[in-house]
Amino acid sequence: MRAIDYFLKAAERYAERIALVDGEFRCTYGELRAACERVARALWAGGLRDEDRVAIYAPNDARVLMCMLGLMQAGGAWVPINYRNGMDANVEFMRYAETRWLFYHSAFRELAREMHARVPALRHLVCLDAEDGENPSLARFMEQGKNAVERAWADARGNPERMVGLVPTGGTTGPAKGVRVTSDSWGAFVEMAGNYWHCEDALPVCLSTAPLSHAAGVVAFALFTIGATNVILPRFEAEAVLENIERHRVTHMFLPPTAFYALLAHPDVRKRDCSSLRLMLLAASPVSPDRVRQGVEIFGPCVCQCYGQTEAPMLMTWLDRKTVAAAAAGVHPERLRSCGKATYAVRLGIMDDQGNLLAANETGEIVARGALVTPGYHNLPDATAEIRTHGWHHTGDVGYYDDDGYFYIVDRKKDMIITGGFNVYSGEVESCLMGLPGIYECAVVGVPDEKWGEAVKAFVVPREGAALREEEIIGYCRERLGGVKTPKSVEFRAEIPKTPAGKIDRKALRAPYWKGTDRAVH
Repeated sequence: MRAIDYFLKAAERYAERIALVDGEFRCTYGELRAACERVARALWAGGLRDEDRVAIYAPNDARVLMCMLGLMQAGGAWVPINYRNGMDANVEFMRYAETRWLFYHSAFRELAREMHARVPALRHLVCLDAEDGENPSLARFMEQGKNAVERAWADARGNPERMVGLVPTGGTTGPAKGVRVTSDSWGAFVEMAGNYWHCEDALPVCLSTAPLSHAAGVVAFALFTIGATNVILPRFEAEAVLENIERHRVTHMFLPPTAFYALLAHPDVRKRDCSSLRLMLLAASPVSPDRVRQGVEIFGPCVCQCYGQTEAPMLMTWLDRKTVAAAAAGVHPERLRSCGKATYAVRLGIMDDQGNLLAANETGEIVARGALVTPGYHNLPDATAEIRTHGWHHTGDVGYYDDDGYFYIVDRKKDMIITGGFNVYSGEVESCLMGLPGIYECAVVGVPDEKWGEAVKAFVVPREGAALREEEIIGYCRERLGGVKTPKSVEFRAEIPKTPAGKIDRKALRAPYWKGTDRAVH
């Protein structure tokens, strides 16, 4: 089916149910459907045609989802713009994507004007929440299309190759590449999400606190298909999250690990009533097993994990809440380190550098096949060919699967440290470090070393009030990891630098130590 058809079916079924809550704003599925149709008609009246790129540039706001649905109904392709990115990076991607339309929030009006000046294809701007000079508010824009004729662009098969979105990769190793998300790959994700995330014993309520321009928007869309009420917070704040779980009886929530750790660290987390939670979904990067166990202890048997990437969104693997709860109780405790088993629409394997598929418990690159996988990068045939060697999609992630089919992510290939001739993965060391109660956050990189070539170095953010010593941390790791993988040094920091997507920016941590060298490896 087309992406929008999943929402339209839900809107017919749950017409009277509340779809969106944003502060005092409420709207039902029926009202949201009518709004997204008005957005679509206004886009047609303004000249939108097949797969025109439509960017949304705003903090979390109910109107972000309204416009996302509207542009999908009109047949446009969603270009999510991360407001945490620098202007140059966003402009570069919008130029590359040939973006013609921009919905933006008034908080970014000056930045939107700069985008208009610097992106040649950009012709139409709409301000979500206010009139802004020549640019209409969303409310006035929707009125402009009330007499527009609906464009019938669907085919009998649901346009499987149609581009639904042009989504930027993280761009940590260079300019972001645009991933072509088609009806086929979007549909594979949404159908699996509806199956894996369904709960029988409660009406679904999803709390959206991570950026809707990132995975939270995708999660919110998927949960529309099961009739969820999406409660939107402007940003992640642990206190507000706990308060809203209680107030709205939240059942579903997606959190990246950094937000999950902050929630666990809140002084009142054990005093709050979080008994409504059914799925606390952890994704975006690996999570410390000790923190997963703590999450089950505090929130109950609701913690679950999945693994995916922009090129194969979110659900390449699934680790269900029952398996996590059992592992936390001591039944196969190693599964707390797992991201789960391959989902039913994807085949996963582990491959060596020569293209050979490896057996259980052998470490190599995770590769994938299936409808979830993108057709490739926009206008980048060489980059697409690079991730398509040996007839598989190459994720760039290193891992293995065990005898029961559970997958374990070790690290990104580019984050591997070669020390004394041995391979050490940053993620494995970070996972060990996070087992120390006094550590709030950490990151591990390789730095140049005369003896080892690269030395394992840890950056640690202590919890408030914790008294950590370097020798204590090193001793803790040596006991659990052995000498090779143990950090040779520890540096204490007030915070760990992050990419705009909220992931650890190891490139920024490494840079000062490799400055002036010919290459960033020894």
